[in-house]
Amino acid sequence: MNQPNPHFFINSSISAERRIAFLPREGQSPTVVWLGGFRSDMRATKAEALDRWAEKAGHAFLRFDYSGHGESDGQFEDGTISDWLSDAVEIILAKAGPAPVLVGSSMGGWISLLAAQVLAETPSAPSALVLIAPAVDFTDKLMWASMNAENRREITENGKLMVPSAYGEPYAITRALIEDGTRHNLFGAPITPGCPVHILQGMQDPDVPWQHAMELVEHLPGDATTVTLIKDGDHRLSRSQDIDLLIATVERAVAR
Repeated sequence: MNQPNPHFFINSSISAERRIAFLPREGQSPTVVWLGGFRSDMRATKAEALDRWAEKAGHAFLRFDYSGHGESDGQFEDGTISDWLSDAVEIILAKAGPAPVLVGSSMGGWISLLAAQVLAETPSAPSALVLIAPAVDFTDKLMWASMNAENRREITENGKLMVPSAYGEPYAITRALIEDGTRHNLFGAPITPGCPVHILQGMQDPDVPWQHAMELVEHLPGDATTVTLIKDGDHRLSRSQDIDLLIATVERAVAR
């Protein structure tokens, strides 16, 4: 199958302009926006599955790569949560139209919640969030908290730590990423996204434990939050049954 060529959007809200790669699909509103995970890209399995659903359903769909990810400009290890949040907010404002449904996977779940706060007083405020294994506050709660003293010292003194990945080549965790992430932490105060939140979480997830998702639930409004726990689900939730569940959840979100 031929892959579509990306479009490019200039994020000019920062000092060094950068091209953000995106793939739009025209269709019925509200636009469903895909926000991918840490080191993932807009052509990953779940994003492709949602695009096929959108094509079949005649629904508008938007996916993009954060800077340093996929086909966008920049180097991955130069990026921070602030950078990737800026990319998300700017492209949503420019390309998503009113009241989009944000679908955030892993880190994209955290960025979706942050973006909802930034967009709250705009026509682009989301009408719903669908969060897949949401890695809220992960730089602090999941990365830094799990490191031993030697790894923390490596980051603090040398500026980065190279770590192995189950999904590919080793990658850098930088001091800038950890320090910047802390400024965006959401836990510790009520989180008010201003719209319904639907969470899909695997209970066999080694990267974002299901207990982490339940801690997020404790911070969200009770009358607008639903959680589906998949007992045998992993972090990716990319099996056929997981994809079917994701699509059904998105369909309910857009129908609302």
